Amino acid sequence: MDHITIVIIDDHPIFRQGVADTLSLEPDFSIVGGAADGLEGMQMLRDLRPQVAIVDINLPGLNGQQVALQAAVEKLPTRIIMLTAYDDTEQKMHAMSAGAFAYCTKDVQPEKLVEIIRRVVNGGLVLGEQEIESRDLERWLDSQGEARARFSLVPGEGFQTLSGREMEVLTYVTRGLSNKEIARALGISHQTVKNHVTAIFRKLGVEDRTQATIYALQRGWVRLDQTTIKSKE
Repeated sequence: MDHITIVIIDDHPIFRQGVADTLSLEPDFSIVGGAADGLEGMQMLRDLRPQVAIVDINLPGLNGQQVALQAAVEKLPTRIIMLTAYDDTEQKMHAMSAGAFAYCTKDVQPEKLVEIIRRVVNGGLVLGEQEIESRDLERWLDSQGEARARFSLVPGEGFQTLSGREMEVLTYVTRGLSNKEIARALGISHQTVKNHVTAIFRKLGVEDRTQATIYALQRGWVRLDQTTIKSKE
């Protein structure tokens, strides 16, 4: 029997183990690894080259969308399934445009997740719990109006994802640090931080640090307990 190899990337150990235990009940599923952050997860995908990775959006290091995009850019054989608490249209657009094969929420029934994995391994695209054709995905993205202009189904072309360094800077922005403080924390110049902040605002379509913080919080890129708002220099 050919086994479907699976990696689970989620920063909550209990949830990660629960998914692993559930999927291990399938005789043809093999859980080959688990990671607690995006950077560790990416390295695991490179080393183990599993058929499927089940990935959360809200991850330390690289977020889930960045993992999906990087895996696509590196042409890894792994097919990404986003399994997340966030059920909103823009998150779905980010994930599917980045190269994910499926997007579903964490309240999915175990048997449905098993079905989604099998569909994805066979080349299917799944949005929510419904398998769709690539042309239908393109049509759905087009139906989302002006927001669609920022996205492309070709990873790396038109998808305005943040780089790893930009995500670091954004995390510090959400904590209320000034550009000078971020520069000291990262060991880079003040001007480099300013350039990163400008790029972040452009990619996210926001005008200031408060809007960028709200954007990141709403999408689960950072958590409230990671932020400490303070006055700027």
